[in-house]
Amino acid sequence: MFPSVWNFIKRHKKKFIFSGAALGGVYLLGKYAQKKILEIQEKEAGEFMAQARRQLHFESNQRTCNMTVLSMLPPLREAIITQLDSESLTDLLKTRPANKLDIWEDLKLISFTRTIVAIYSTCMLVVLLRVQLNVIGGYLYLDTCAGKDSTTPLAPPDVQQQYLSSIQHLLGDGLIELMTVVKKAVQNSLGSLSLKQTLSLPDLEQQLMWIRAEVESECRLSRYMMADEENALAEQACGLTEKDVTTIRLMDETRDMLDSPDFPAVLSTCLNRGFSCLLDNLAEFFRPPPSDPVYGAAPDSLSGTRLPLAKIIPIVNGQINSICSDTPGHFLQDLLTNDQVREFAANVYETFSTPQELQK
Repeated sequence: MFPSVWNFIKRHKKKFIFSGAALGGVYLLGKYAQKKILEIQEKEAGEFMAQARRQLHFESNQRTCNMTVLSMLPPLREAIITQLDSESLTDLLKTRPANKLDIWEDLKLISFTRTIVAIYSTCMLVVLLRVQLNVIGGYLYLDTCAGKDSTTPLAPPDVQQQYLSSIQHLLGDGLIELMTVVKKAVQNSLGSLSLKQTLSLPDLEQQLMWIRAEVESECRLSRYMMADEENALAEQACGLTEKDVTTIRLMDETRDMLDSPDFPAVLSTCLNRGFSCLLDNLAEFFRPPPSDPVYGAAPDSLSGTRLPLAKIIPIVNGQINSICSDTPGHFLQDLLTNDQVREFAANVYETFSTPQELQK
């Protein structure tokens, strides 16, 4: 038996060798494939965890943005009211002065100006803080990922403070410049209208459209949000520290975001919503009670209802309290939850939370 088996093996030696090599190759190939599949699964799991961690960090950052906006609204409102003081004019009118008509004309300009400025500045505040805090948020995420391996943080606390303090331009010089431009547009649009002239809600909407067209044709709105690059560099010209250099880099990156094609579209969406909310608020005052001869229209006819400009002025004057409210109203809620604003914020965060080598 054994000789015959041995003879069979000798006759088919090459086949046995080939088969053994093939089986061994298949086995090794299977082990290699199994190892590679395991590596891919581990890599995918790692990437998934990293993405989930980054998403959680992003969501936390957006909540910080919302809280920061709410904390900045009271000083913004106070800055507008201080610069455009209508209360002193209304107090003067109560004394029945001889120049009553002149005071009413001033009140007309200031009332419309401060309400329109409140819409512009609130929208700018929301979008600018979305950019700044997501730039910072992206760098903080990279610093967190680097952990102990990072000797120099991309966004150290003192740089963050210096960088975020640039928002004061919007509450200071930028706001005053915006007020000047808006007041001029209001004067051109409403200056010639008599206090006795009656206006419908569509008439007011048309006036606001004209004012917006003039304001937004003057220059890029981003100039009211950040100081000119030349001025910022001039202020820092003497003895730049490493902190100053990092802050200037962050400011330049922020300007790049404000100059991107997406930014004007996002800001325009916010402004459209702001003026729409204003008209919705005003519409409530154009809903006349039955048999009121002042309004001259049926109660359900908003477009046909007309009010004297003198009655509209106090209504417009009080709108700043709902636009820049301490508690978020419909307008602010719309801004903070707007899909286009969120998508823009996500793009900014994605840009600055991605390592440079991956971006390249």
